[in-house]
Amino acid sequence: MDNYMNSPYLFVYGTLLKQQNEFGNYLQKKCELVGVGKLKGLLFDLGQYPGAIETVDDDHWVFGKIFKLEDFENVIKILDDYEGFGYDQPQPNLFIRKLVQVYQHDKALLCWVYLYNLRLKGYERIESGIYCK
Repeated sequence: MDNYMNSPYLFVYGTLLKQQNEFGNYLQKKCELVGVGKLKGLLFDLGQYPGAIETVDDDHWVFGKIFKLEDFENVIKILDDYEGFGYDQPQPNLFIRKLVQVYQHDKALLCWVYLYNLRLKGYERIESGIYCK
């Protein structure tokens, strides 16, 4: 499991959920769907896509799906590029990839997630925690 840097799981909550999205389609073809999950956080409408930030309280959740990445290194490199994450991307990165606790029913699973990394002033919060554009 060392080559996964502690977890082979990825939690997605936005455009990667869409099969009509080239990268969402890629994710669904290359990875195993584990199921639905939720992350303690807030979700914002950034226009063409959403952005989530992590919180510590149980009052706000971001809902999405958990995938197991079978070919972790190759898949995550492609998704990092799509999400604008990495040293070779414009700085500061639009999103950061972080290991977080994602809840599936009553159990917690350590998952990678792309969290929004820039200012949120002026963006509307998606109260439901569900991105459905």
